Formats: sequence, structure tokens, C-alpha cells
Amino acid sequence: MAAVQGGPVDAVEEKDIKTEPSNDGCGSNSTNDGRAASASPGSGAPAAGAKPAAAAPEDQQTLLAVLQFLKKNKLTESVDILRREAGLPEDSLDLKGADSSAAGSGGAAGGAAAGGVAGGDLGAADASSLLSRVTASSSAVVQAPTKAAGEDQPDVNVVLSAYSQQGDPKLYPVYYNGLKRFIESVLDCHRAELSQVFYPLFVHMYLELVYNNYESEAKAFFEKFRGDQECYYEDDLRILSSLSKREHMRGNETLLDFRTSKFVLRISRDSYQLLKRHLQERQNNQIWNIIQEHLYIDIFDGMPRSKSQIDAMSGSLAGEAKREANKAKVYYGLLKEPEIELPLDDEDEEAENEEGKPKKKKPKKDSVGSKSKKQDPNAPQQTRIPLPELKDSDKLDKIMYMKEATKRIRLGPENLPSICFYSFLNAYQGLTAVDFTDDSSLIAGGFADSTVRVWSVTPKKLRKVKSAADLNLIDKESDDVLERIMDEKTASELKILYGHSGPVYGISFSPDRNYLLSSSEDGTVRLWSLQTFTCLVGYKGHNYPVWDTHFSPHGYYFVSGGHDRVARLWATDHYQPLRIFSGHLADVTCTRFHPNSNYVATGSSDRTIRLWDVLNGSCVRIFTGHKGPIHALAFSPNGKFLASGATDSRVLLWDIGHGLMIGELKGHTDSIYSLRFSRDGEILASGSMDNTVRLWNATKAFDDLETDDFTAATGHVHLQDNSQELLLGTYMSKSTPVINLHFTRRNLLLAAGSYNP
Repeated sequence: MAAVQGGPVDAVEEKDIKTEPSNDGCGSNSTNDGRAASASPGSGAPAAGAKPAAAAPEDQQTLLAVLQFLKKNKLTESVDILRREAGLPEDSLDLKGADSSAAGSGGAAGGAAAGGVAGGDLGAADASSLLSRVTASSSAVVQAPTKAAGEDQPDVNVVLSAYSQQGDPKLYPVYYNGLKRFIESVLDCHRAELSQVFYPLFVHMYLELVYNNYESEAKAFFEKFRGDQECYYEDDLRILSSLSKREHMRGNETLLDFRTSKFVLRISRDSYQLLKRHLQERQNNQIWNIIQEHLYIDIFDGMPRSKSQIDAMSGSLAGEAKREANKAKVYYGLLKEPEIELPLDDEDEEAENEEGKPKKKKPKKDSVGSKSKKQDPNAPQQTRIPLPELKDSDKLDKIMYMKEATKRIRLGPENLPSICFYSFLNAYQGLTAVDFTDDSSLIAGGFADSTVRVWSVTPKKLRKVKSAADLNLIDKESDDVLERIMDEKTASELKILYGHSGPVYGISFSPDRNYLLSSSEDGTVRLWSLQTFTCLVGYKGHNYPVWDTHFSPHGYYFVSGGHDRVARLWATDHYQPLRIFSGHLADVTCTRFHPNSNYVATGSSDRTIRLWDVLNGSCVRIFTGHKGPIHALAFSPNGKFLASGATDSRVLLWDIGHGLMIGELKGHTDSIYSLRFSRDGEILASGSMDNTVRLWNATKAFDDLETDDFTAATGHVHLQDNSQELLLGTYMSKSTPVINLHFTRRNLLLAAGSYNP
């Protein structure tokens, strides 16, 4: 809704007031704040779209119209407040011109504002919010904080009343058709970019018709132009079609998403000037106002993008990410590893000799990750965030890891990993989540019957710690004290953990294998001890189902994400979250820590991925391109790249440092629920609901990049369609969807899923 809806747009003034982009070179423009620019009476500022000479009388007519309406509804207190704020005399309401200006055509600002309020049947509180909109330009598009599903929206009336009558509803198809014909007539190089306007324009014109009670016109408009929209918006359009009456709009999540966030379009300067010139020549107020009010146009200098480049980045709930959102510095390098001496492994050498095999030379320690021995210039400072100190047991574990790494198999196109598949048979209680420990000794499953089950996948059975009375009898100085404290009577291959009161959707082992996290529909995250197999803490912060949780690679911290649209950062010794990452427009469906623990990636049903800085909670990257909810994330071992998988059956690859999409892997035929890089980063494995595991050549995908593309001012690269070249193998399971993948320390690939007979 713009403040003035009548007469033609004045081309010169509109350019100055509204959307002329700034020359700061980064392409951001003043459409970032395209809300109604109505000013306080007497301030001398023109209303948006109005000619300056007529501004003051129109503002006064607006106020008088609103005052008349409030008086008619016996809201005398609001009348007095508004009159005093505007500096009007007490007898101003008796002026004859007020009623006529309010009752005239919907073109005047007063008519628009009064019409919006009259339809809402508002009380005194809403009249006060109207006061602030009329007098201080804190208009109806004040961004309401995103709320969880089902919560009351205090600003819902303000949000809805923005859809005031724009003009004759019968003309809406004419306006839309006129723009469509214009876009179809421009040069091919501009057509693809300008076609992006269709979808947000279609949505807001439809919602305006519905809000103003033109139900039949809205339905006809929807049916006529629905086919023009891109196929990846089909789910959103299905939801939108259910909003056919004004009362349906109140409290609707999809509507609030559209109203409280501007739809971002990335358009070249030449294409944008074409569009602006056309709308001003045609004096098309309705479309121009919607573009001003509801769209953020991110203008860049350079050649217009091709259809394939636009399609690669489109599809999210709020359009593409602004380029400025991906320009913050990200320290994606790895932290320096602590100096730990690797003892010689004599036993292995002796065993080899006994079998009559020649003694093998030990590989040099370079292969264990020499990259992290020197300080990476792209790495954060060691002390940037506080990390837990290494305990003796952690050092022993690192030594074991280094020993295993010396025996690691080097993977590549000619040397693919073996795959070991764990099928959960008779899982009628519904397997919903799986995780493996880092050393691959334990596997845990979350189930729809609210239980968490932990299995040992080695000959070593699971045992509980002895009772306190028995522990007092143990010699605490003995060398094998860790063995003595375990109770052999409790040894078994499976332990079942009870405590949740709803299906368990996410689980994660701590790096030291002492703890297990589980998140559930009951809104809690639970921390379980794997020494006693009991629940230590229940973390309560989410009010709705928690879809995922993940431990930091360094332990201590963990992240959770859920239906309330936020991710929360926790520490195991704090019962309140340390950070709340808010910004997604829909459920946070998956979470993942960066290898250096300084960043958290979240995937969402709004079809975006966000990267958050643990230090200050800010969002440093927004990635758009998926056409469905995101369910899988994986960082490359060197921390430079991120892979994501979604219900659109595609795997997308991202360069974290430059904030760009660098690859698209197509081949799966169903949702992707698990992604994992091999330990050396050579291979990317993807697991899907199509019952397959696919292996991709990650090294080639990253090495083929044209680094010159990263410096392009347009902020996009040309994606090669080379999925078949990068696909190394496809492995079918027998009717078992793949919901988790894990590379062992020696690069054996483990997969898990529940058999579907």
C-alpha cells in the first residue's frame, strides 16, 4: 500500500522519492525501504507518489477523514490524541471538507487508510496503531517479529490493513496482462530477469483482492495467471489458493511471511530501468506501488543473468539473498591441532611379521592432516570462542585417531569406498533419526515411540557404571580403574533410553562418546550419559517440536532447530541457550557445526541455508537455490565448502568464503536426508529416500571452479551441468531409504536406514 493511490505517477518525482538506486557500487538501492512515505502534518515532506505542491492539503484531508471515522465509532480519546499530535484546532472536525474527502474515490490517502480500518472492525488499541501509521510514517509494513506457528500475532491487524483498496478490481487482470505483454516483448536478455517480477506481483495482487472482499474476482485472477508462475512455487500457490476469504488471512503463516519480509529480486541495472520506464509511461500506479512496497530490488551493474542462472538461485520463500548478506568475512579455516606425540605402534608391526608379511614403512605424519599443523590464514583465532580444554582421555583418543589415520585408505575415482549398510528390521516403532560415534563403535536410533536406542557395533558390549556403594570398594589408583568401574552384570548389545514424550527426530553423539543428545516433538532436547544410560538434563527452550540437534566437533556446545523457526546454541552446563539464531521464515529442519566450531549452518523449510557466527549470533551467509525444504548439510573437512540436500532431490555445493553456489549434483529421484564427505574430502556421499547411496567426485567439483568468477561484481557464477561426470557410483539398497551416512576413520562408508517391506 502506498500512501497515495489516485492520479498518475509523476515520473520525475517518483524517481527521486522511490527507487533510484544509489551509486555505492554494491547494487543495493532505496527500495530497501519502500514503505509508504506519508509524513507528519506540517513537516513539509511529500507523501509517496504525490506531487509536492499538493502534499499539505492532502495530508490534512487524510487526517480529517481519519478523525471523522474515529469520532463516528465513539473513539473520543483517540480523536483527541490524534488531533493534538497533528496540531489541529478543536473545531476542525466540523469542517465540511473532511467527510467528502474520505467518502471520495479510493485514490486519496485518507480513503485508503479509512477503508483499511473500516473493514477490520478495530478497537481503541488498533486505532492507536493507526495513529502511529498516519502521523509518523511507521506504516503498516513495520516488520513484525517472526512468530512461531499458532502464536498470536499482535500486529496482524496492522499487517492486514496494508492491503487497502488499490482501485477497480476488474482492472487487476488488465494491469497484470499489460505488464506480461511488455515483458514478453523485450529482448531475450532482459526477459528472464524481468519475469522474476511475476510471482511476487501475482501473490500481492491476489491478496489485495481477497482482503478487499472481491472473492470472485480474486479466484478468477488466481486461475487465470496461476499457470504463469514457476513450477517450484507450486506448494506456496496451493497454500495461497486456500486463502479465499478475508477471515482466512488472519494469523496465516504464509501471509505473514509475505507481509513481514520483502521479496528479493536480483536484476541488472539495464533491466530495471526498462521496467521502471514502462510503468511510469503507462502511469501504472497499482503495479508500481506493489513493487515499491513489497519488493527489494537488488540492482547490479553488468550483463543481465540468463534463465539458467536465475533458476539456479531462485525458489526460496523470500526470493534470493541480497548480495550484501554474503559479504561478511567468514573464518572458515581449521583451528591448529594441539601437539600430541604419536607413539610407535609396535604391536601392529609384530602382528604383520607373524603372518609372514613384510614390515610396512610407517606413513609420514603429514597424511594425518598436516594442513592444521600450521596456522591457517583463514582460520579464526584459537581463543575467538572459548573451547573446552583437552582432558587426558581426549588426548588418548586423538592418538588413536592419528593411528587410524595412518591406515586410512586414500579414496578417489579409481578407488571407491566399501559401503557397510545397517538395516533396521521390523522397525514398526518408526525409525526417525540415526547417528554413529566418531570412532564408529556405537550406533543410536531415535524412534517415533519416544525411545532412543543405542547399540554396540563392535564385540565390546555396553555396560553401566557400578553403583556408588560398589565404586567405594575400588582402588582408584589402579591402572585399569576405568575397566573396574563398569558393571559386567549390565553388559548387553542394546540399551533403551526412556524420557521423551513424543517422537525423537534428531540425535547426536558427543565427540568423546560419553554423551548423547536427542531432540523430540515434545519441545525438549535431552542429554544422556553413556556411562549410566540415564538422562542428565532436559533443555527446554523450544515451544514446538525440535527437528534436529548436533554436537560441536569440540564437544561442550550443541545446536538445536525446530518448528518455532529458530536455532538455539547451548552449552552442556547451561540450562538456558547461549544464542538464539532468528531469521528463517519457516521450520529449522537441520543443523550442523562447522569443523572449527565457530559457525553453525541451519537448513530450513523456507528453502534457505543460513550460516551463523557463534561469537555474536549474527547471520553471515544466506544461500538460496533449493526448491524444497532442506534436510541434509555437510561441511567439507577443510571447512571451505558446504553441501546441502533437500526434498527437490538435488545436492548443492557452496563456497563459504565467497558466499556463492558453485555446483549442482543431480541424479537422485527423491528427498535427500544425509550427506557426508570422506575423511580426506575426496568423495561426497549422498543418501536418499530413493533407496540409493550415490558417490560424487568432490575433488573434481571443487577443482574445476573458475576462481575468476568469484570476483565478478554480479555475484554469481555460471554452473556447469556436469553431474554425470562427477557421479562415481550409485548403490541400491533393498527397499531401505538411507537416512544416515558416516565415514569411519579409515574411510569405510557406513549407511543406515529402516527396511520398508
